[in-house]
Amino acid sequence: MIANMQSQNLIRIGVFYDGNYFLHVSNYYNYDHYRKKRLSISGLHEFIRTQVAQEESMDPRLCQIVDAHYFRGRLSAQEASQRGDTLYWDRVFDDILMSQGVTTHYLPLRIIGGRREEKGIDVWLALEAFEQAFYKRFDVLVLIASDGDYIPLVRKVNTLGTRVMVLSWDFEYTSENGQKYVTRTSQELLEEVSYPIAMHEIIDNRVRRNDPVIGNLFVQTESKRHITPEAQIALHGEEKISEILSIKNGYGFIKFPPNNLFFHFTNMIDTDFNELKAGDPVKFTITKNEEGSDVATNVRLHRSEAEV
Repeated sequence: MIANMQSQNLIRIGVFYDGNYFLHVSNYYNYDHYRKKRLSISGLHEFIRTQVAQEESMDPRLCQIVDAHYFRGRLSAQEASQRGDTLYWDRVFDDILMSQGVTTHYLPLRIIGGRREEKGIDVWLALEAFEQAFYKRFDVLVLIASDGDYIPLVRKVNTLGTRVMVLSWDFEYTSENGQKYVTRTSQELLEEVSYPIAMHEIIDNRVRRNDPVIGNLFVQTESKRHITPEAQIALHGEEKISEILSIKNGYGFIKFPPNNLFFHFTNMIDTDFNELKAGDPVKFTITKNEEGSDVATNVRLHRSEAEV
């Protein structure tokens, strides 16, 4: 086996994220799909390596992501700081990307026709992807994008001998206010690439539902991690007890005078955020965010001895 591996060349993979598209898909799985979880960057990278190995008929150990880039338009620091904890959660996600070796590229959102929109981010992504493919000689370039505007990029990258894989999602859902939303990947884009991967079909395939590679595509709850609630609490101090005041998409508030405490779904331990409702008793610890405000962390349901 070792001799056989040594006779094969390493498959070099470059990954490029259209950040706005990735966020849209992640929000869908977190709020509207039955899984009720966000996509995991580390799990997605594991899936990419496995999928490339399958397509290239290679040992997964010889398929490595050597470069990854994330592109997105976002609010200025001043605007974000005026929108609750937006700036803080931007930084949290930046930390996740950095921990996975993903280089971030941001452009300020511009006001066009009274709306804030991304402008030029797709051009930047295409230019960077081609340049990196040229200098780093990727064997496979993976696009997490849906726009047909990337077709020229695919054609140019192919001239370098680099195959292109596109992770695509097609789905539709109806919001709480009755509005229908449809997401479709450009068919022309899918026809141009070497490896079009229909992620929605793979994720919803009942045969692969318990496949660890598919399960790891989603952020795991704290209860599944190898750390006990007690260990988490020991790291952060004394526990408090109160009740949920309100719950919204991905965050909520806990009653705690003189001010109610904000918490995010990533602050949960040993509890599924999607099972919480207003009035539920919870235990938590209090920490400071980057702005010096009190927030609740290590939030979990408080069960009485009778319930336990």
